Amino acid sequence: MSISKFIKRNLTSFQRSKQKKKVISTIYNTEQKNEDVINIHRIDENNVGDFFCAPHLYFDELKGKSLDIFDYKSTDQSVSDNFINSVSNNSLIIGGGGLLNRGSFAQQLKVFENLSAKGKKTVLWGVGHNEKDQSRFGKVNSYNIATDKFGMVGVRDFSTKNTWVPCVSCLHPIFDTPYSVSQETGIIFHKKTIKDKTLLKKLKEYPSTSNTTNLDDMISFIGKSETIVTDSYHAMYWSMLLGKKVIAIPNSSNFYDFKYQPVFSSFNDFDTQLKNTQSYTGLLEECREINLKFAETVFNYLNL
Repeated sequence: MSISKFIKRNLTSFQRSKQKKKVISTIYNTEQKNEDVINIHRIDENNVGDFFCAPHLYFDELKGKSLDIFDYKSTDQSVSDNFINSVSNNSLIIGGGGLLNRGSFAQQLKVFENLSAKGKKTVLWGVGHNEKDQSRFGKVNSYNIATDKFGMVGVRDFSTKNTWVPCVSCLHPIFDTPYSVSQETGIIFHKKTIKDKTLLKKLKEYPSTSNTTNLDDMISFIGKSETIVTDSYHAMYWSMLLGKKVIAIPNSSNFYDFKYQPVFSSFNDFDTQLKNTQSYTGLLEECREINLKFAETVFNYLNL
């Protein structure tokens, strides 16, 4: 890396750090209101799971009421001002996605937790832990926030003491589309894994896609596959909703805390596990019913 690029990168990092502190301080020093509601999550168009895991996409009461959780660090003054105003003036629905136990979202979640003491109505909806330390996989039993300080809590992690509310994306009508199976095994890569050219070359005999594609193409790919191999959480989840056999290649703690477990393996030897897979029936209906009941309770709490 050249000296100029190094300086530029560090200057940008410094500016964002300064901006984050300023935004947080401004929110804490602003009168908190519950005039309407805003749904805060990671709006990432390059990760189809992150993009479609938010309640505002599925309920008329929340249409057009969304905010990217990363906007608080934007150096664009209009973006950061909008974040401050949206958070300060509205009740908050946080989620879904793997927002917990992840450094990228820790400061924002702590702000939302603390605002409850200022009369802010807050809801956690379909969020879950997302630790990257492999030594913690299958062992996470606590969060980096106090969930009891939020007004309502529904998490996608089944083993916790909190109410289980799986990802709300199950409500998307695309899961009602019938598909015909035309391939035995399909691979769905995470957006980071798809950049590994050596791995792609090694597995070139298998049909594949990634979570950087659009929802229609991903669900169609899942639909025509008998078994899905993936290191994407939502690809695992959506495959299960469609009754597919799943082999998960975990890259985060979140894979281990879904109610129904896939077969866990690696890209090096998943083919030896194909015979051990199983599918689940009725999962789509179960997840939809839970989310609809949770929504009713949330909307009563928020007076929507």
